[in-house]
Amino acid sequence: MLSPKAELRRRLRTERLGVLPEVESAIQAQARRWLPPLIGPAGRLGIYWPLAGEVDLRGLRSTLGERLALPAVEHATPAPQTGADPQHPGRLLYRAWSQGQPLEPDGCGIPAPPASTPPLSPADLALLLVPALAVDRSGYRLGYGGGWYDRLRADPAWARVPALAVLPSACLVALLPCDPWDIPFAGWLTEHGIHWI
Repeated sequence: MLSPKAELRRRLRTERLGVLPEVESAIQAQARRWLPPLIGPAGRLGIYWPLAGEVDLRGLRSTLGERLALPAVEHATPAPQTGADPQHPGRLLYRAWSQGQPLEPDGCGIPAPPASTPPLSPADLALLLVPALAVDRSGYRLGYGGGWYDRLRADPAWARVPALAVLPSACLVALLPCDPWDIPFAGWLTEHGIHWI
């Protein structure tokens, strides 16, 4: 039997896939309208490499140029004879995304800047955008269950970087089941614009 979150993930992934073609261009337009002023002239925006059913925000390069960053999952290196520590399976970090830079699969197989690119600090980023299957009115996000963004944002320095979930408004729900490690987001970006909590 599926857990409540697993059942929600299955159902909402299908729902998001169904509505995204109708609203994706409107979400992209809202991003182009509202995000540059939030980032400022020298800030950097953390986006993501879109998977199937996620809003594609890579077009922000036309307005923000070299001021984008992509996340990368870096898995823990197994210690000789003991393996990786299951309590510390790795980490999510952000790296600058430069024009023409070749990307390589990160620890989850998602395109990311190469490991030779130095990781950015929280102070380097003005805002994070994170894909979501759903968000509730308190800012709790339902993702794919890897916990990478929750572990990143559990660090107080990263918690100070505002983070918005990105999704169609049809995926906003009244209440999501939460675990003790879930960290609410500052708001969300939909086809209707940015909503801050």
